[in-house]
Amino acid sequence: MTSIPAPSSGFATIDFETTGFYAEGTDRAIEISVVHSEPDGTITGQWETLINPGRDLGRQDIHGISAREILRAPQFTGITADLVDLLSQRVVVAHNASFDMRFLEAELGRAAYWAGVPFVSICTMRLARTHLGGSSTLADCCAAFDIDLSGAHRAAVDARATAELLGAFVASTGQSSWRDLLGQAERLAPYAGERGEWLARTNVEDYSPSFLERILDRVPDVSDSDEQAEYVALVERCLLDRYLSEHEKDALVAFAERTGLPRATVERLHRDYLAALVKIAWADGVITEDERADLISVAQLLEVPAEIVLDAVAQPVEIVEPPAATSAFVLNPGDIVVLTGEMTRARSEWEHCLREHGIVAKPAVTKAARLVVAADPDSLSGKARKARDYGIPIVGESWLAERYV
Repeated sequence: MTSIPAPSSGFATIDFETTGFYAEGTDRAIEISVVHSEPDGTITGQWETLINPGRDLGRQDIHGISAREILRAPQFTGITADLVDLLSQRVVVAHNASFDMRFLEAELGRAAYWAGVPFVSICTMRLARTHLGGSSTLADCCAAFDIDLSGAHRAAVDARATAELLGAFVASTGQSSWRDLLGQAERLAPYAGERGEWLARTNVEDYSPSFLERILDRVPDVSDSDEQAEYVALVERCLLDRYLSEHEKDALVAFAERTGLPRATVERLHRDYLAALVKIAWADGVITEDERADLISVAQLLEVPAEIVLDAVAQPVEIVEPPAATSAFVLNPGDIVVLTGEMTRARSEWEHCLREHGIVAKPAVTKAARLVVAADPDSLSGKARKARDYGIPIVGESWLAERYV
Protein backbone atom coordinates (compact mmCIF):
# COMPACT_ATOMS: atom_id res chain seq x y z
CA MET A 1 0.00 0.00 0.00
CA THR A 2 1.17 3.54 -0.72
CA SER A 3 2.63 5.12 2.40
CA ILE A 4 0.30 7.21 4.53
CA PRO A 5 1.27 10.89 4.89
CA ALA A 6 1.38 12.68 8.22
CA PRO A 7 -1.95 14.25 9.28
CA SER A 8 -2.62 17.59 7.62
CA SER A 9 -5.57 19.80 6.77
CA GLY A 10 -7.60 18.80 3.73
CA PHE A 11 -10.34 16.45 2.59
CA ALA A 12 -10.61 12.66 2.78
CA THR A 13 -13.24 11.32 0.39
CA ILE A 14 -14.49 7.84 1.22
CA ASP A 15 -16.68 5.28 -0.48
CA PHE A 16 -17.83 1.92 0.86
CA GLU A 17 -19.10 -1.11 -0.98
CA THR A 18 -21.26 -3.11 1.40
CA THR A 19 -23.30 -6.29 1.72
CA GLY A 20 -26.44 -4.14 2.03
CA PHE A 21 -27.34 -0.82 3.59
CA TYR A 22 -28.40 -1.72 7.14
CA ALA A 23 -25.24 -0.51 8.88
CA GLU A 24 -26.68 -0.83 12.36
CA GLY A 25 -27.79 -4.42 11.72
CA THR A 26 -26.21 -7.37 9.97
CA ASP A 27 -24.72 -5.64 6.92
CA ARG A 28 -20.97 -5.05 6.71
CA ALA A 29 -18.42 -3.11 4.68
CA ILE A 30 -16.60 -5.20 2.07
CA GLU A 31 -14.52 -2.54 0.30
CA ILE A 32 -13.34 0.98 1.04
CA SER A 33 -11.40 3.61 -0.83
CA VAL A 34 -10.01 6.86 0.57
CA VAL A 35 -8.93 9.81 -1.59
CA HIS A 36 -6.93 12.73 -0.17
CA SER A 37 -7.42 16.24 -1.51
CA GLU A 38 -5.75 19.52 -0.62
CA PRO A 39 -7.87 22.44 0.68
CA ASP A 40 -8.11 23.70 -2.92
CA GLY A 41 -9.55 20.35 -4.06
CA THR A 42 -6.39 19.01 -5.72
CA ILE A 43 -6.20 15.21 -5.37
CA THR A 44 -2.94 14.02 -3.79
CA GLY A 45 -3.40 10.31 -3.07
CA GLN A 46 -5.71 7.30 -3.07
CA TRP A 47 -5.90 4.05 -1.09
CA GLU A 48 -8.25 1.08 -1.39
CA THR A 49 -8.81 -2.37 0.07
CA LEU A 50 -11.27 -5.22 0.18
CA ILE A 51 -12.57 -6.12 3.65
CA ASN A 52 -13.49 -9.59 4.90
CA PRO A 53 -16.91 -9.16 6.55
CA GLY A 54 -17.13 -12.65 8.01
CA ARG A 55 -20.48 -13.23 6.28
CA ASP A 56 -21.97 -13.56 2.79
CA LEU A 57 -21.27 -10.76 0.33
CA GLY A 58 -24.80 -9.67 -0.50
CA ARG A 59 -25.48 -8.51 -4.07
CA GLN A 60 -22.39 -9.77 -5.87
CA ASP A 61 -24.00 -9.01 -9.23
CA ILE A 62 -23.86 -5.32 -8.29
CA HIS A 63 -20.44 -4.87 -6.67
CA GLY A 64 -18.69 -7.74 -8.50
CA ILE A 65 -16.64 -8.88 -5.48
CA SER A 66 -16.12 -12.64 -5.20
CA ALA A 67 -15.77 -14.80 -2.11
CA ARG A 68 -12.37 -15.95 -3.40
CA GLU A 69 -11.03 -12.39 -3.26
CA ILE A 70 -12.52 -11.73 0.18
CA LEU A 71 -10.88 -14.80 1.74
CA ARG A 72 -7.46 -13.11 1.41
CA ALA A 73 -8.69 -9.66 2.50
CA PRO A 74 -8.12 -8.18 5.97
CA GLN A 75 -10.94 -7.81 8.47
CA PHE A 76 -11.94 -4.27 9.38
CA THR A 77 -9.85 -4.32 12.56
CA GLY A 78 -6.80 -4.97 10.36
CA ILE A 79 -7.28 -1.72 8.43
CA THR A 80 -8.59 0.46 11.26
CA ALA A 81 -5.23 1.93 12.32
CA ASP A 82 -4.31 3.00 8.79
CA LEU A 83 -7.84 4.22 8.08
CA VAL A 84 -7.84 6.41 11.20
CA ASP A 85 -4.52 7.92 10.09
CA LEU A 86 -5.95 8.62 6.63
CA LEU A 87 -8.97 10.42 8.10
CA SER A 88 -7.19 12.28 10.89
CA GLN A 89 -7.43 16.10 10.72
CA ARG A 90 -9.44 15.94 7.50
CA VAL A 91 -13.02 16.71 6.52
CA VAL A 92 -14.60 13.40 5.52
CA VAL A 93 -16.44 13.61 2.20
CA ALA A 94 -18.89 11.16 0.64
CA HIS A 95 -21.71 11.11 -1.86
CA ASN A 96 -24.76 10.45 0.30
CA ALA A 97 -22.60 10.83 3.41
CA SER A 98 -25.44 9.64 5.62
CA PHE A 99 -24.88 6.14 4.21
CA ASP A 100 -21.07 6.04 4.29
CA MET A 101 -20.73 7.75 7.67
CA ARG A 102 -23.16 5.29 9.25
CA PHE A 103 -21.06 2.38 7.96
CA LEU A 104 -17.83 4.07 9.04
CA GLU A 105 -19.07 4.67 12.56
CA ALA A 106 -20.68 1.22 12.84
CA GLU A 107 -17.51 -0.56 11.73
CA LEU A 108 -15.31 1.56 14.01
CA GLY A 109 -17.67 0.78 16.86
CA ARG A 110 -17.34 -2.97 16.23
CA ALA A 111 -13.57 -2.47 16.26
CA ALA A 112 -13.95 -0.86 19.73
CA TYR A 113 -12.47 2.40 18.47
CA TRP A 114 -13.41 5.88 19.66
CA ALA A 115 -11.98 8.84 17.78
CA GLY A 116 -11.93 11.17 20.80
CA VAL A 117 -13.42 13.98 18.70
CA PRO A 118 -16.40 13.99 16.32
CA PHE A 119 -15.86 13.49 12.61
CA VAL A 120 -16.42 16.56 10.45
CA SER A 121 -18.14 15.46 7.27
CA ILE A 122 -19.78 16.89 4.18
CA CYS A 123 -22.08 15.34 1.57
CA THR A 124 -21.61 16.02 -2.14
CA MET A 125 -25.18 14.86 -2.77
CA ARG A 126 -26.44 17.64 -0.51
CA LEU A 127 -24.03 20.10 -2.13
CA ALA A 128 -25.46 19.15 -5.51
CA ARG A 129 -28.93 20.22 -4.41
CA THR A 130 -27.50 23.71 -3.88
CA HIS A 131 -25.02 23.97 -6.74
CA LEU A 132 -26.69 21.85 -9.43
CA GLY A 133 -30.33 22.52 -8.65
CA GLY A 134 -31.48 19.06 -7.70
CA SER A 135 -29.12 16.53 -9.35
CA SER A 136 -28.58 13.74 -6.85
CA THR A 137 -27.09 10.50 -8.16
CA LEU A 138 -23.32 10.42 -8.46
CA ALA A 139 -23.62 9.63 -12.16
CA ASP A 140 -25.90 12.60 -12.73
CA CYS A 141 -23.64 14.99 -10.81
CA CYS A 142 -20.54 13.76 -12.63
CA ALA A 143 -22.27 14.20 -15.99
CA ALA A 144 -22.96 17.85 -15.14
CA PHE A 145 -19.19 18.45 -14.82
CA ASP A 146 -18.01 15.86 -17.41
CA ILE A 147 -16.31 13.78 -14.68
CA ASP A 148 -15.54 10.21 -15.74
CA LEU A 149 -17.41 7.49 -13.83
CA SER A 150 -16.46 4.39 -15.81
CA GLY A 151 -16.68 1.28 -13.65
CA ALA A 152 -19.15 2.53 -11.03
CA HIS A 153 -19.85 0.31 -7.99
CA ARG A 154 -16.17 -0.10 -7.30
CA ALA A 155 -15.13 1.90 -4.24
CA ALA A 156 -11.99 3.28 -5.91
CA VAL A 157 -13.96 4.57 -8.92
CA ASP A 158 -16.79 6.12 -6.92
CA ALA A 159 -14.43 7.70 -4.36
CA ARG A 160 -12.24 9.22 -7.08
CA ALA A 161 -15.24 10.62 -8.95
CA THR A 162 -16.67 12.04 -5.71
CA ALA A 163 -13.33 13.69 -4.93
CA GLU A 164 -13.27 15.25 -8.40
CA LEU A 165 -16.85 16.42 -7.87
CA LEU A 166 -15.79 18.02 -4.59
CA GLY A 167 -12.91 19.72 -6.41
CA ALA A 168 -15.38 21.16 -8.92
CA PHE A 169 -17.52 22.55 -6.09
CA VAL A 170 -14.47 24.06 -4.37
CA ALA A 171 -13.33 25.65 -7.65
CA SER A 172 -16.75 27.13 -8.31
CA THR A 173 -17.20 28.60 -4.82
CA GLY A 174 -13.65 29.62 -3.94
CA GLN A 175 -11.31 28.03 -1.42
CA SER A 176 -12.09 30.65 1.26
CA SER A 177 -15.65 29.28 1.50
CA TRP A 178 -14.28 26.04 2.94
CA ARG A 179 -11.72 27.45 5.38
CA ASP A 180 -13.95 27.36 8.47
CA LEU A 181 -15.09 23.80 7.79
CA LEU A 182 -11.52 22.57 7.27
CA GLY A 183 -10.50 24.26 10.52
CA GLN A 184 -13.04 22.19 12.47
CA ALA A 185 -11.40 18.85 11.62
CA GLU A 186 -9.13 17.70 14.45
CA ARG A 187 -6.59 14.94 14.93
CA LEU A 188 -8.16 11.60 15.77
CA ALA A 189 -7.01 9.35 18.57
CA PRO A 190 -4.73 6.57 17.23
CA TYR A 191 -5.96 2.98 17.08
CA ALA A 192 -3.99 0.54 19.19
CA GLY A 193 -4.69 -2.60 17.15
CA GLU A 194 -2.33 -4.32 14.74
CA ARG A 195 -1.98 -3.05 11.19
CA GLY A 196 -2.88 -5.50 8.46
CA GLU A 197 -2.02 -5.41 4.77
CA TRP A 198 -4.53 -3.67 2.53
CA LEU A 199 -5.67 -5.72 -0.47
CA ALA A 200 -7.03 -3.92 -3.53
CA ARG A 201 -9.14 -5.66 -6.12
CA THR A 202 -7.12 -7.25 -8.90
CA ASN A 203 -9.67 -8.83 -11.23
CA VAL A 204 -12.07 -6.03 -12.11
CA GLU A 205 -14.59 -7.14 -14.72
CA ASP A 206 -16.27 -4.72 -17.06
CA TYR A 207 -19.57 -3.68 -15.56
CA SER A 208 -22.60 -3.52 -17.84
CA PRO A 209 -25.43 -1.61 -16.18
CA SER A 210 -28.93 -2.93 -16.65
CA PHE A 211 -31.76 -0.98 -18.27
CA LEU A 212 -33.08 -0.13 -14.82
CA GLU A 213 -29.73 1.17 -13.60
CA ARG A 214 -29.25 3.26 -16.73
CA ILE A 215 -32.54 5.06 -16.19
CA LEU A 216 -31.99 5.34 -12.43
CA ASP A 217 -28.93 7.46 -13.17
CA ARG A 218 -31.08 9.89 -15.17
CA VAL A 219 -34.12 10.27 -12.93
CA PRO A 220 -34.63 13.92 -11.92
CA ASP A 221 -34.81 14.82 -8.26
CA VAL A 222 -38.31 14.30 -6.88
CA SER A 223 -37.46 15.26 -3.30
CA ASP A 224 -38.10 18.51 -1.46
CA SER A 225 -35.43 18.21 1.24
CA ASP A 226 -32.04 16.65 1.95
CA GLU A 227 -33.67 13.96 4.09
CA GLN A 228 -36.08 13.05 1.31
CA ALA A 229 -33.19 12.90 -1.18
CA GLU A 230 -31.27 10.53 1.12
CA TYR A 231 -34.34 8.32 1.47
CA VAL A 232 -34.70 8.17 -2.33
CA ALA A 233 -30.98 7.32 -2.63
CA LEU A 234 -31.50 4.35 -0.31
CA VAL A 235 -34.51 3.26 -2.36
CA GLU A 236 -32.34 3.35 -5.50
CA ARG A 237 -29.85 0.97 -3.91
CA CYS A 238 -32.69 -1.48 -3.36
CA LEU A 239 -34.03 -1.22 -6.88
CA LEU A 240 -30.85 -2.32 -8.63
CA ASP A 241 -31.52 -6.02 -8.02
CA ARG A 242 -35.32 -5.64 -8.13
CA TYR A 243 -35.65 -7.28 -4.76
CA LEU A 244 -36.46 -5.78 -1.39
CA SER A 245 -35.29 -7.98 1.47
CA GLU A 246 -36.81 -7.78 4.92
CA HIS A 247 -33.55 -6.24 6.19
CA GLU A 248 -33.77 -3.55 3.50
CA LYS A 249 -37.39 -2.85 4.36
CA ASP A 250 -36.44 -2.48 8.02
CA ALA A 251 -33.61 -0.11 7.09
CA LEU A 252 -35.91 2.08 5.00
CA VAL A 253 -38.49 2.22 7.79
CA ALA A 254 -35.76 3.03 10.31
CA PHE A 255 -34.43 5.83 8.11
CA ALA A 256 -37.90 7.34 7.65
CA GLU A 257 -38.51 7.22 11.40
CA ARG A 258 -35.08 8.64 12.23
CA THR A 259 -35.50 11.58 9.87
CA GLY A 260 -39.18 12.17 10.62
CA LEU A 261 -40.56 11.41 7.14
CA PRO A 262 -44.32 10.85 7.48
CA ARG A 263 -46.00 7.98 5.64
CA ALA A 264 -47.80 10.32 3.24
CA THR A 265 -44.48 11.86 2.19
CA VAL A 266 -42.91 8.44 1.61
CA GLU A 267 -45.87 7.35 -0.51
CA ARG A 268 -45.68 10.57 -2.54
CA LEU A 269 -41.94 10.04 -3.12
CA HIS A 270 -42.60 6.51 -4.35
CA ARG A 271 -45.28 7.64 -6.80
CA ASP A 272 -43.29 10.62 -8.11
CA TYR A 273 -40.15 8.52 -8.45
CA LEU A 274 -41.97 5.84 -10.42
CA ALA A 275 -43.53 8.47 -12.69
CA ALA A 276 -40.05 9.88 -13.39
CA LEU A 277 -38.75 6.38 -14.19
CA VAL A 278 -41.51 5.85 -16.73
CA LYS A 279 -40.84 9.18 -18.40
CA ILE A 280 -37.13 8.42 -18.78
CA ALA A 281 -37.93 4.91 -20.05
CA TRP A 282 -39.99 6.49 -22.86
CA ALA A 283 -37.04 8.70 -23.92
CA ASP A 284 -36.18 6.44 -26.89
CA GLY A 285 -39.82 6.27 -27.96
CA VAL A 286 -40.44 2.64 -27.03
CA ILE A 287 -40.78 0.46 -23.93
CA THR A 288 -39.92 -3.21 -24.49
CA GLU A 289 -41.60 -6.09 -22.67
CA ASP A 290 -38.50 -6.52 -20.47
CA GLU A 291 -38.52 -2.81 -19.61
CA ARG A 292 -42.23 -2.97 -18.88
CA ALA A 293 -41.66 -5.93 -16.56
CA ASP A 294 -38.89 -4.02 -14.77
CA LEU A 295 -41.14 -1.01 -14.20
CA ILE A 296 -43.97 -3.18 -12.87
CA SER A 297 -41.48 -4.89 -10.55
CA VAL A 298 -40.38 -1.49 -9.25
CA ALA A 299 -44.01 -0.51 -8.68
CA GLN A 300 -44.53 -3.61 -6.60
CA LEU A 301 -41.40 -2.92 -4.55
CA LEU A 302 -42.55 0.63 -3.89
CA GLU A 303 -46.11 -0.53 -3.14
CA VAL A 304 -47.50 1.64 -5.93
CA PRO A 305 -50.59 0.12 -7.63
CA ALA A 306 -49.49 -1.71 -10.80
CA GLU A 307 -52.39 -0.12 -12.70
CA ILE A 308 -50.58 3.22 -12.50
CA VAL A 309 -47.62 1.75 -14.35
CA LEU A 310 -49.78 -0.11 -16.86
CA ASP A 311 -51.61 3.11 -17.71
CA ALA A 312 -48.32 5.03 -17.98
CA VAL A 313 -46.58 2.54 -20.29
CA ALA A 314 -49.67 2.20 -22.48
CA GLN A 315 -49.41 5.79 -23.70
CA PRO A 316 -46.08 7.22 -24.92
CA VAL A 317 -44.85 10.21 -22.97
CA GLU A 318 -44.36 13.23 -25.20
CA ILE A 319 -40.64 13.92 -25.45
CA VAL A 320 -39.95 17.61 -25.97
CA GLU A 321 -37.00 18.18 -28.28
CA PRO A 322 -34.50 20.89 -27.31
CA PRO A 323 -35.21 24.12 -29.17
CA ALA A 324 -33.04 24.68 -32.19
CA ALA A 325 -30.38 27.34 -31.83
CA THR A 326 -31.06 29.58 -34.84
CA SER A 327 -30.01 33.04 -35.77
CA ALA A 328 -33.00 34.32 -33.77
CA PHE A 329 -31.57 32.89 -30.56
CA VAL A 330 -29.98 35.66 -28.50
CA LEU A 331 -28.03 35.57 -25.25
CA ASN A 332 -28.82 38.35 -22.81
CA PRO A 333 -26.70 39.79 -19.98
CA GLY A 334 -26.94 37.48 -16.98
CA ASP A 335 -27.63 34.36 -19.06
CA ILE A 336 -25.63 31.25 -18.09
CA VAL A 337 -23.53 29.46 -20.70
CA VAL A 338 -21.60 26.19 -20.24
CA LEU A 339 -18.58 25.27 -22.38
CA THR A 340 -17.56 21.67 -23.08
CA GLY A 341 -14.87 19.95 -25.14
CA GLU A 342 -11.50 21.01 -26.53
CA MET A 343 -12.11 24.18 -28.57
CA THR A 344 -9.83 26.00 -30.96
CA ARG A 345 -9.65 28.94 -28.56
CA ALA A 346 -8.67 28.50 -24.94
CA ARG A 347 -11.67 28.18 -22.63
CA SER A 348 -10.34 31.02 -20.50
CA GLU A 349 -10.45 33.30 -23.57
CA TRP A 350 -14.07 32.41 -24.27
CA GLU A 351 -15.00 32.94 -20.62
CA HIS A 352 -13.36 36.39 -20.70
CA CYS A 353 -15.18 37.23 -23.93
CA LEU A 354 -18.54 36.18 -22.48
CA ARG A 355 -17.95 38.21 -19.32
CA GLU A 356 -17.35 41.31 -21.42
CA HIS A 357 -20.90 40.88 -22.77
CA GLY A 358 -22.36 40.29 -19.30
CA ILE A 359 -22.85 36.56 -19.92
CA VAL A 360 -22.00 34.14 -17.10
CA ALA A 361 -19.83 31.09 -17.87
CA LYS A 362 -20.46 28.18 -15.50
CA PRO A 363 -18.62 24.83 -15.23
CA ALA A 364 -21.68 22.59 -14.74
CA VAL A 365 -24.89 22.03 -16.67
CA THR A 366 -27.96 22.84 -14.59
CA LYS A 367 -31.53 23.73 -15.51
CA ALA A 368 -30.56 27.38 -15.12
CA ALA A 369 -28.20 27.23 -18.12
CA ARG A 370 -29.44 28.98 -21.27
CA LEU A 371 -26.98 27.47 -23.71
CA VAL A 372 -24.24 24.82 -23.98
CA VAL A 373 -21.37 25.46 -26.36
CA ALA A 374 -19.57 22.27 -27.43
CA ALA A 375 -16.50 21.64 -29.51
CA ASP A 376 -18.74 19.08 -31.26
CA PRO A 377 -22.51 19.83 -31.10
CA ASP A 378 -23.15 16.07 -31.46
CA SER A 379 -20.97 15.42 -28.41
CA LEU A 380 -21.79 12.44 -26.19
CA SER A 381 -20.20 14.10 -23.17
CA GLY A 382 -21.97 14.16 -19.83
CA LYS A 383 -22.58 17.89 -20.16
CA ALA A 384 -24.16 17.46 -23.58
CA ARG A 385 -26.34 14.62 -22.32
CA LYS A 386 -27.54 16.74 -19.39
CA ALA A 387 -28.29 19.63 -21.77
CA ARG A 388 -30.46 17.34 -23.90
CA ASP A 389 -32.23 16.03 -20.80
CA TYR A 390 -33.04 19.59 -19.77
CA GLY A 391 -33.96 20.79 -23.27
CA ILE A 392 -31.05 23.26 -23.40
CA PRO A 393 -29.78 24.14 -26.91
CA ILE A 394 -26.29 22.95 -27.87
CA VAL A 395 -24.26 24.91 -30.42
CA GLY A 396 -20.75 24.71 -31.82
CA GLU A 397 -17.87 27.11 -31.19
CA SER A 398 -18.50 28.79 -34.54
CA TRP A 399 -21.87 30.06 -33.23
CA LEU A 400 -20.03 31.99 -30.52
CA ALA A 401 -17.36 33.18 -32.91
CA GLU A 402 -19.94 34.69 -35.28
CA ARG A 403 -21.51 36.75 -32.51
CA TYR A 404 -18.93 37.51 -29.86
CA VAL A 405 -15.58 37.92 -31.63
